[in-house]
Amino acid sequence: KALQALDISVTYCGAHSIPSGMNEREATDDVLNNQIPAILAATAKGEVSVDNIDVFCEKGIFETGCTKEILEKGKSQGWQINFHAEELNYIGGVEMGVEVGATAVSHLEEISDAAISMMAEHKTKAVILPTTAWLLKLKPPPVRAMLDAGVVVALGTDFNPNAHCMSMLRIMNMACVEYRMTMEEALVAATLNSAASVGLAGKTGSIEPGKWADLVLMRVPSWEHCIYQMDASDAIAFVIKKGKVIYNSGK
Repeated sequence: KALQALDISVTYCGAHSIPSGMNEREATDDVLNNQIPAILAATAKGEVSVDNIDVFCEKGIFETGCTKEILEKGKSQGWQINFHAEELNYIGGVEMGVEVGATAVSHLEEISDAAISMMAEHKTKAVILPTTAWLLKLKPPPVRAMLDAGVVVALGTDFNPNAHCMSMLRIMNMACVEYRMTMEEALVAATLNSAASVGLAGKTGSIEPGKWADLVLMRVPSWEHCIYQMDASDAIAFVIKKGKVIYNSGK
């Protein structure tokens, strides 16, 4: 974080899979009794800082009971809850997350209608990750139903070894084509709502007085071309962070 101009919202996700030789209970206890205390000790020394806690809440991995224990432990340390749920199977993870005060829940391919209503009521953000659903050939998340119910929908790349995509422009195109989002909805989901999903909507994500001057300037005929062109990354002319130019294409 100290070596570059971008802001990083740091997420701890020690509970993403069950280590070899452990069962779910043992892995949960390791996170609670060893990993989180080690992070807190490192934080006290100024070596790390954590903003969010994540768990892969999934059938046969960290189910709702153990997930809740870990999330509540992180919340007690002041970390925002921002976790995986209902990606492969419906197990009630979203309902549990809303009850413990999650800021955001990601994936959501198998979310229930009741959970959609809960997310809308409690303003829990839905982080939609089109690349992963597409690459794994999963059932598409019910994004249109979420939007129509009033859920705050954010978009992300889910950049990882499974989904090697760093282009939010491509993600917006996929959201419109695959999930029937309008261009306006995709733009807000990729900017203001994404900022909201990590608790930063009051500082960035939109162009407003008092917010950081975080801008991307592009050479396109209109803003819609950022989405229409599928991946207009080569049209990026300038990136401005807090009023300072940090990238200049030179074109």
